[in-house]
Amino acid sequence: MSTLKNKVQLIGNVGNEPEITNLESGKKVARLSLATNENYKNSQGEKQTDTNWHTVIAWGKTADIIEKYVTKGKEIAVAGKLSTRRYEDKSGNKRYVTEVVISDILLLSNNG
Repeated sequence: MSTLKNKVQLIGNVGNEPEITNLESGKKVARLSLATNENYKNSQGEKQTDTNWHTVIAWGKTADIIEKYVTKGKEIAVAGKLSTRRYEDKSGNKRYVTEVVISDILLLSNNG
């Protein structure tokens, strides 16, 4: 069961062009948003779609793959873990960000 701890798997569409950053340390990081859709019928029987947006980041070779092959609109599957970090904004307020840190990626569609 220890392999199930903090495990996230998502399939969705990339919402923006990935932002690639080369750090001074030589590491590369990719950041993108991923939209996942859940379809259901409401009490009147009408089809509804609930879209959730996820901030996704990747490091190293996974960031290289994203830089080369992932574009806005592309459908991808990702596996990774949730990571929450805290920072202070310009006004001194504490802010929290939860991101999915990708360990594996699968390119699903050619569109985008």
